Amino acid sequence: MPTPPSPSYELLPGAPASPVLLHVPHSARRIPQDVRRAIVLDDAALERELDHITDAHTAELARRAAALAALTPWRFVNRLSRLVVDPERFPDEREEMTAVGMAAVYTRTTHRDELRPADTDPEPLLARYFRPYAQAMTEAVADRLAATGRAVIIDVHSYPTEPLPYELHAAGPRPPVCLGTDTFHTPPPLTEAARTAFAACGETGLDSPFAGTYVPLDFYGTDARVSALMVEIRRDTYMAEPGGPAGPGLERLADALAELINAA
Repeated sequence: MPTPPSPSYELLPGAPASPVLLHVPHSARRIPQDVRRAIVLDDAALERELDHITDAHTAELARRAAALAALTPWRFVNRLSRLVVDPERFPDEREEMTAVGMAAVYTRTTHRDELRPADTDPEPLLARYFRPYAQAMTEAVADRLAATGRAVIIDVHSYPTEPLPYELHAAGPRPPVCLGTDTFHTPPPLTEAARTAFAACGETGLDSPFAGTYVPLDFYGTDARVSALMVEIRRDTYMAEPGGPAGPGLERLADALAELINAA
């Protein structure tokens, strides 16, 4: 019997009593071969694009923070590149990144070059990857609600020191740590806990250059038991850009993220 394909995501269990779910959507570089064939970049250009678009080392950051936390959080980790599908995009007309060819299925690169033909039908990739991921994340949040009465999604990202051409809101501040918030799902105490936790890592800012945070659509805007915060870390604070190794800053960030987990 052939070995089944590896899953595109992984739910790593935490403590049964923990409401915290670390979400790591953009840390991977893997692209299945059949998906790769539809990408027009040559291999060298694709590697450069992966350097720019990948939130490198964020899965390792989440792993270290989980190990340090007083109560181990749950982790939901995307094991495929966001060039396959971006699980954090809206799957409909609400998605503003459609304007630069970067909806749930990207057709343009970070530098606005062609990634896939503009007339690519996104449906096969949405059906194969996007919807199963969304369903699994929905179930993970529902499980935390059932077990603890609440769920706290901490969305772990990174971003480049210098703006890339695809960014729609590149004119604002680019602090060492950007906290993305939602008016419904981000209670002020969670934001303040993050500011306190990351104080040793440099200035923290709100919603610039990236705003908002991920909540599965089944709960979005309707279930206040689900709180969420995006943590965007400027890459020069912990790694060699654009796609190099992590440095000592990663350990300091893991300590800070663990402190946030403890306070959440």
